[in-house]
Parts: sequence; structure tokens; C-alpha cells
Amino acid sequence: MATASVTFKSREDHRKQLELEEARKAGLAPAEVDEDGNEINPHIPQYMSSAPWYLNAEKPSLKHQRKWKSDPNYTKAWYDRGTTLFQANKYRKGACENCGAMTHDKKSCMERPRSVGAKWTNVNIAPDEKVESFELDYDGKRDRWNGYDPSTYTRVIADYEAREEARKKYLKEQQLKKLEEKDSEKDGENAGSEDDEEDGLRIDEAKVDESAQMDFAKVEKRVRTTGGGSTGSVRNLRIREDTAKYLLNLDVNSAYYDPKTRSMREDPLPDADPNDKFYVGDNQNRLSGQALEFKQLNIHAWEAFDKGQDIHMQAAPSQAELLYKSFKIKKEMLKSEHKDKIMEKYGNAASEDTMPRELLLGQSEREIEYDRTGRIIKGQVGTL
Repeated sequence: MATASVTFKSREDHRKQLELEEARKAGLAPAEVDEDGNEINPHIPQYMSSAPWYLNAEKPSLKHQRKWKSDPNYTKAWYDRGTTLFQANKYRKGACENCGAMTHDKKSCMERPRSVGAKWTNVNIAPDEKVESFELDYDGKRDRWNGYDPSTYTRVIADYEAREEARKKYLKEQQLKKLEEKDSEKDGENAGSEDDEEDGLRIDEAKVDESAQMDFAKVEKRVRTTGGGSTGSVRNLRIREDTAKYLLNLDVNSAYYDPKTRSMREDPLPDADPNDKFYVGDNQNRLSGQALEFKQLNIHAWEAFDKGQDIHMQAAPSQAELLYKSFKIKKEMLKSEHKDKIMEKYGNAASEDTMPRELLLGQSEREIEYDRTGRIIKGQVGTL
């Protein structure tokens, strides 16, 4: 597979090379070994395994696929903030005239400007800062979080926890205050009544820490760990009295329940009274409401595209909806025109208009006989 260089081969040699490659892929022949003694995967494509001609590779190898440029001494470290080095006792030549540090000049000094600089006072000489210089790689230069210390975020967490504790404490005090005011308004005669006992119980419940009451209706669940996730508490929002959809009908031939998607498309109780059912299957959502309208809109877009119109539901949904609305309006207009033509030609038996007299009284039980020329032979036509 990993050919050394492009050389001319005869037809027989080429056929033998293909057979050898097939045998290596099937595991019948040992894999090819590079110049370092490592086996070369026979399933690597030829355009990846064959080295370019200008490398003049004499032996099979995959070095041309490896990174051949030597990286400079890139580092992922960051500046050691706040670190100081030597602190002098007197001013040194070339140091900052304001603070006395050797690592910067007066123009770059970050200390408060002194009325009389350290150059002339030789007092309170600032220590030298630790100046570091290292070269960052492409990602390091553009990493906005480079040098960030995650431990500093604990202060933000502590701030939010303190706020939450203060809020809970304030709410608890307000609750106790309201219950005590309500208890003090009661007369002494009702001291032993049931209402006072309930208020006392409420005060006792209010004194209980909220953390003890928050454990109600909790479900422990593993989320995102090596074994399934970090352990966290997830609230169970399902009402315990609700019957699961797969328990509505225990017949094995009833509606199929898919445990992976938790869906049951068919109605588990098709023969039950519709007024008594609260679940009629997931297909009900697809056949009612806006889901049905959206389905009709998609069908119209497909049919219009097949007939040559430039319409696409995903590319231009607003255009597709406008065309569908105009299509429905035109369809209703054509339907009403067709109805009017039929009524104009044949009449409308459901209308409230009175029928003509000749149509109402034009039938009778009398028999009239005519000849071939249309003259009456027997009987007489009655006049209306």
C-alpha cells in the first residue's frame, strides 16, 4: 500500500501487487512494514499512503502524512500576575523615577504619581515586577479564557448563595410575623379552639427550615458522568394519580407503545366513550389544530412544485403560505361560480322562492293519447 516511489511496473507485476494488497486486506498476508518497523494498515487508501514524487522516498512509509515542520517553543502558560522579584533599598540608575522599580519607566508606571518621586527621596522603593516573555500558538493568541483562574468563580457562587440565604431568611421572618399578628388578633375566648391549634401548627411548620421541605417529590438521577452523569436531583412534575398511557389497556394486541420515544400513536381505548377519555393517542395531535393545516400547506407546496411553480416550503415558507392562501381564495371563488351556474341552469329546490304554477299543477292522472302528427286522439288537455 505505502509505495516508496512511482516506478514503472509491467502488467504482471501490477496484477501481483493488487493480489498482494487484497490478501493483506483479507488478513491472509502480513501487513507492510515501514522503515521504522511499524506495520502499515492495508485499508489506508492509496492516495494517502503513496508519497509524493519530490520526496524521493525509497522505502514505504507514512512520514509524509505526519507533521514534518518543527514547532517553535509554544507554551500554554500565562503571565504570573502580581509576582514581584527583588526590592531595592535605594534608587538605581535607569529605574522608574516615580516608584523606583527597574522593570518599567515613569511613563508606564501604574502607581499613583508621587509629589516627590523615589529618584529624589530614596524611600518606599517599589519591588521589581516579574516580566515574562513567551510565544503563544495560533489558538493561544485567540483564546479569550487564556490565563483565567477557575477558582475565582467561587466568589461569585458564594455571593449568590449569600443572597439566596438572606432572601429565605427575610421571607421566613415575614411569614412568622404575619402568623403572629393573626394569632394576636384572636380573642382570649377562642384560645382553645381548633383555629388556634391550626395556627400553632402553621407557625411550627414555618419555623422548619425550607431545605427540609424541598426534598418532597424529588427523583435522584445521574446525568453526564462516566457512568451516566453527575448525580443531581430532578423534580418529578408528573401527578401521581395520572395513569401511564401504556397501562390504559393491558391487552397485548392493543395500541403499540414505543418505550424509547414514549409515544403511543394509536388510541389504546377505541371503543370507550369519547367523553370519558383523556388520552386518544399521539396521532390526534397530528390530525387536529394547526398540525393539519401545516400538513395541507406542505402537500400544496409539493403539488405546486411538481406542476412547475417555483415554490419551496423550507426555503421560502412565507411565500409558500401566501401562495396557499391565494390558492384557497381562488378555489372558493371557482366553487361558488360553478354552484351559481348550476343553480341558474337547474334551479334550487332548497330556496324559499315559490315554484311556478305550471310546474306545481302540471301533472295529473288523466291519460291523453296522441297520434304521430301530435294531434289528440283520446282525452283532453286541461287548462291551468
